[in-house]
Amino acid sequence: MATKGKWGRQDVCKSNFSRLKVTIETAFYANNVELLTSRREAYKKAISSPGTIVTDLPVYKPELLNLDEGTKILLFNDGATVGRFAGARKIIGVPGVNEDYFAEIIREAVYNTRFRKMYHAMSYTGLHEDFMVKNHILIPEGFENTVYNWLLNFQDLTPEYAAMYERSKKMNENDIYIFTDPDWCHPDFPGGLALFDPRNNCAALLGLRYFGEFKKGTLTLGWSVGNRQGYAACHGGLKKYEFNGSHYVAAFFGLSGSGKSTLTHAKHGGKYDITIVHDDALVINLENLSSIALEPSYFDKTSDYPLTSDDNKFLLTIQNCGTTVDEDGKLVPVMEDVRNGNGRAIKSKLWSPNRVDKIEEPLNAIFWIMKDPILPPIVKIEDPVLASTMGATLATKRTTAEKLLPGVDPEALVFEPYANPFRTYPLSQDYDKFKRLFIKGVDCYIINTGFFLNKKVTKETTLGILERIVEGKAEFVEWFGGLKIMNIPGFEVKTSEYEYRELLKTSMEKRIEFIQSKDIENNGYDKLPVECVERLQGILTLL
Repeated sequence: MATKGKWGRQDVCKSNFSRLKVTIETAFYANNVELLTSRREAYKKAISSPGTIVTDLPVYKPELLNLDEGTKILLFNDGATVGRFAGARKIIGVPGVNEDYFAEIIREAVYNTRFRKMYHAMSYTGLHEDFMVKNHILIPEGFENTVYNWLLNFQDLTPEYAAMYERSKKMNENDIYIFTDPDWCHPDFPGGLALFDPRNNCAALLGLRYFGEFKKGTLTLGWSVGNRQGYAACHGGLKKYEFNGSHYVAAFFGLSGSGKSTLTHAKHGGKYDITIVHDDALVINLENLSSIALEPSYFDKTSDYPLTSDDNKFLLTIQNCGTTVDEDGKLVPVMEDVRNGNGRAIKSKLWSPNRVDKIEEPLNAIFWIMKDPILPPIVKIEDPVLASTMGATLATKRTTAEKLLPGVDPEALVFEPYANPFRTYPLSQDYDKFKRLFIKGVDCYIINTGFFLNKKVTKETTLGILERIVEGKAEFVEWFGGLKIMNIPGFEVKTSEYEYRELLKTSMEKRIEFIQSKDIENNGYDKLPVECVERLQGILTLL
């Protein structure tokens, strides 16, 4: 499906615009705007941008990435903030968010860029003609690395994808328009402002430098379009296993640092032919259960990749890492989060040779990745209501990918519904869509990649569990309340012990409290159906 790239005369009417939409889109047509039509152009701007470090590391096979031969890996660093700031997000349509108030702020922000050159770049969210959205972004001069990263992260307008977009199914959606000014400041928003008008596919990212804000800000609107168009919007990874003439499609949902990317890209020692849609952003068709990637590249942590790692061959750009001169006199990056936490890099699509833009085969299973120390390494849920409820109360921990306010415990267990903090529509819509997937026969599992009680669940243990499930060799036994578990040596579950039952009760009670808090928060905007609490209360009666 494609958005409407141009307005016909019959479309130019008041009902097609909000105050924010018309303010933001109008900024793109000013005479201080320069259009960047390709990654090549953006690269040339970025290498001359103050603060850019042109390393001596070449980009691997640039000709396959719409880049020139001889393109080098660029490194650029931000200041104090090196993660996303959830407190900056404001969404038009949520109770208490005053559109008139924010429209005035955006008008002033646009006006204050009139004496600066602004770059207009375009890309696509969605890599298959069944779902494609055209993106437009406006970024000030001085942030050439940001616009270059944005064009690398999303699909630029190559002839191949431009033709695909023209063939794609049209949908009644505007293109996405995003106005940005990282230098913006306002006394009411010391941490910046990320304002979204999802119904009109526009946003303003102000006072924010970290590239993750631009990536997730664009995806925020892409996921919103997907939700309206009958897809499940997924902040997750999805892969297909093929073996012995059969296949198995699995999706993994978890926050950054949960193991989502590790599980998505795991090759399992070559036991299977693996095909990957993506490890972060995709949509799932609710009718045929097929899946489509939203972006081609990967925005990955550099903490686990020393300079000698083979994976670094596929880097395109690096953010928030150090630099040094090696024994051969070459400029090379200093990785492994020495400079700061959450060092990042954009990796080429070529990093994963088994990437595809769409998997036609229907989804078999969803894995909610949690770091709840009360849950065993694997739990199976067969009730669609409970399966979607547990997704709505996905328990995890914050990571260095986020900027936390003072006093917030980064080790505290938090609930992040469906591992997606980028939702712009009521939570009940995600609940209903995932419930529909489970009703249609998609299996549901909770996989604990943290600690079970005081014992670490290793990556090898998790991968072994996945292999048994994929091959149909997993044996589950009844646990309680419709939950099933697998007997895993070293991770015995002792529900008969009073202390453990009390911990389980506390875990379920916290989930009930979280769901009930949504009845009040934002005037019930994210209220969930009564059946969610009823299912959890039913489990409590068995403990």
